[in-house]
Amino acid sequence: MSDSPYPNRTPELTRQRRDLVPDTSAAFEAFSKQVFAAGALDEKTKQLIAVAVAHVTQCPYCIDGHTKQASRKGASDQEIMEAIWVAAEMRAGGAYAHSIIALNALDAVHGHRHDG
Repeated sequence: MSDSPYPNRTPELTRQRRDLVPDTSAAFEAFSKQVFAAGALDEKTKQLIAVAVAHVTQCPYCIDGHTKQASRKGASDQEIMEAIWVAAEMRAGGAYAHSIIALNALDAVHGHRHDG
């Protein structure tokens, strides 16, 4: 992630994060391992979900890490890109769905319905 406003993940920063609150860090790592372990969903599917969610939450570290993990778990480049497109649709769909709130607010201001 060169030319990024985000610092690179270095062993020193990772160690500092862990050492500042070691019990919580260990609990989070255990939780993460459990979440991504195969269960009703296989590991590849879970990583594809993570790729999509990472794009919605817009975490560059998660995008990088989970894209690599998805590939390592057998996801094709096409599957990864399709997961990203699902995320894009869901993000856009959320804005579209929430337009009802704006229309309702306009009804309150103008006292009329907006029938399309």
